[in-house]
Amino acid sequence: MRGLLPFYRALNALCNRQVKRRAGFAGSQCGFSGTVSDSKPRFGLLFDIDGVLVRGKMPIPAAKKAFQKLVNSQGQFVVPVVFVTNAGNCMRQTKADQLSHILGVPITTDQVMMSHSPLRMFKKYQDKCVLVSGQGPVLDIAKNLGFQNVVSIDMLRESFPLLDMVDHNRRPKVPSSPIANLPTVEAVILFGEPIRWETNLQLIIDILLTNGNLSGAHQSQKLPQLPLLACNMDLMWMAEAQSPRFGHGTFLVCLENIYKKITGKEVKYKALMGKPSELTYHFAEYLIRGQAVERNWTQPITTLYAIGDNLMTDIYGANLYNRYLGERRKNSKAVAQLATATGSNAALPQVNDHVENAWESELAPPSATSCKSILVCTGVYNPHTEVPTDTNQCIKETVFHGHRDFRFDPALVEPGHIVQDVADAVELIFEQEKFVPQ
Repeated sequence: MRGLLPFYRALNALCNRQVKRRAGFAGSQCGFSGTVSDSKPRFGLLFDIDGVLVRGKMPIPAAKKAFQKLVNSQGQFVVPVVFVTNAGNCMRQTKADQLSHILGVPITTDQVMMSHSPLRMFKKYQDKCVLVSGQGPVLDIAKNLGFQNVVSIDMLRESFPLLDMVDHNRRPKVPSSPIANLPTVEAVILFGEPIRWETNLQLIIDILLTNGNLSGAHQSQKLPQLPLLACNMDLMWMAEAQSPRFGHGTFLVCLENIYKKITGKEVKYKALMGKPSELTYHFAEYLIRGQAVERNWTQPITTLYAIGDNLMTDIYGANLYNRYLGERRKNSKAVAQLATATGSNAALPQVNDHVENAWESELAPPSATSCKSILVCTGVYNPHTEVPTDTNQCIKETVFHGHRDFRFDPALVEPGHIVQDVADAVELIFEQEKFVPQ
């Protein structure tokens, strides 16, 4: 960990320098000189929401300024835009309506990506009985994603009233027997942080340790674990408070540690969705390509810009996807050279085996060749945070807030650019691309 401290000090210093430089940016339309590009974009924008556009329910002042540059007089976006949020407690349409109200521009569902949006591609589980955890209309969300046989935590608790015993006031007042009218659970989907953590943790563990049949006792040593799919790995997120709040990643930490303490084994996920997973960025690029086709922008979208406030999700994820794109380019070139040399049609090697790779063929190969990260200072990231001077007190868990299954790599949490806010980010991108909207 000794090597992490200079990295974070250098990052803080870099932020201060870059923010000061951006603050003095020229007030021209795009702040650049030289040849301008075609008005048809070759790039797309991926916006985080919390900490970039809003803090809780309060819009960040720079957000409206930024989107005035992105929409023309007819109310159309001049570049393809997708809002990539790790939130999972509502439908895409609901989030689109919220954003339209906050930003003052029309947002469609095709521009919104929730952490659970990629679940549409996991068709092998859509005919199974799945338990869903989270808050908001979780049953409606699951059915909208294609899952037809859905059970909620509240339905489990109602059918098995003796299983939720932490809150003494919620225990059954009189002896009761299970109402076994639910099918056996075959998979578990975690949408986001629930309201009653103790109830959700207890019943999810029960489902995992009984192979989906709560009428039986725990059998942790005998059975394979049920498929577990989780959305949103954010340890913390930024609302109206001065400091970040617990996110679904914190709930996952609790679940993983309880499961391991009981069984001695690591809980295993079939898929992890939401930033920073490559799956999320691939799906977001799929939405970007769809917008370009709809607008008859014939040039391929070769560059993605991801704007976020969290090093461990937004920046890590964008850089991880950029690395994936780079590896894919190298493999494609190597396969092409091999095919030329041998006269064979060699198959493209898989470069990502973190999740079941059906999504790669489902979405078609990416057209982007790079994904560039931009960090704003209006949310989780604080450029003035002090780093401990005693390296002996600095352990990995206190620095790396990413999920257990993502290893820490300093290169992946280093942003391509650091700016004060989202308006500066849009200005910087237009400058980089030499783009003047028509």
